[in-house]
Amino acid sequence: MRLDKFLSHTGFGSRKEVKELLKKKRVTVNGNVVKEAKYSVDELDDSIYVDGENVMYEKFVYYMLNKPKGVISATEDTSSRTVIDLIKKEDYKKGLFPVGRLDKDTTGLLLLTNDGALAHELLSPKKKVPKLYQALVQGKMTDEDINVFSKGVIRLDGDECLPAKLTILSVDEKKEQSTIKLEIMEGKYHQVKRMIGAVGKKVIELERIEMANLKLDANLVRGKYRPLTEIEKEKLKNNE
Repeated sequence: MRLDKFLSHTGFGSRKEVKELLKKKRVTVNGNVVKEAKYSVDELDDSIYVDGENVMYEKFVYYMLNKPKGVISATEDTSSRTVIDLIKKEDYKKGLFPVGRLDKDTTGLLLLTNDGALAHELLSPKKKVPKLYQALVQGKMTDEDINVFSKGVIRLDGDECLPAKLTILSVDEKKEQSTIKLEIMEGKYHQVKRMIGAVGKKVIELERIEMANLKLDANLVRGKYRPLTEIEKEKLKNNE
């Protein structure tokens, strides 16, 4: 790989910005100062330093984002801020995208990666990857709702939804509101809101707290992100 491409991919800016680093003799390869942008490096074996700090190459990156309201799950948009806009320049990798979508007003767990193969595994309907949501609902959720969801008889887009697990956490009788958890195995358009609507209630607040075996970090502030740990990555890849 060309040295300028390597440095650009590891967060040191555009090719033009990288050339300035090289020109100022701030980059060494295997202990030697290198000023040529087209210099060929082995990104896995060569020892590459910028300002005395070792630069490690990662082909794929995996970020857990606690998505805030008001941003859309897309890579770019002409009118709205996207989840990619929340990623710092030095952390961005070419091809980074959100795995699945959360509505603009839905918060919580969103995986961002440039690993297309993993994303396909997590999003494929055949895999039936579980997604767990917590919601504040206008209306009293009941045992009857639990049974309806568990039987998979709710129809959306002309098709029956797969069985879903509804857990009622609390019911506020005075406000006629319920706090629930709902685990689904699909990713239909606005699915949770529409399923709740199908039993005569309305979602007020919605947060995704788990996807596959990845749980939202309770210490991750809304709007912030962090790299997945090695254990988290292995669990996702092995579908444990």
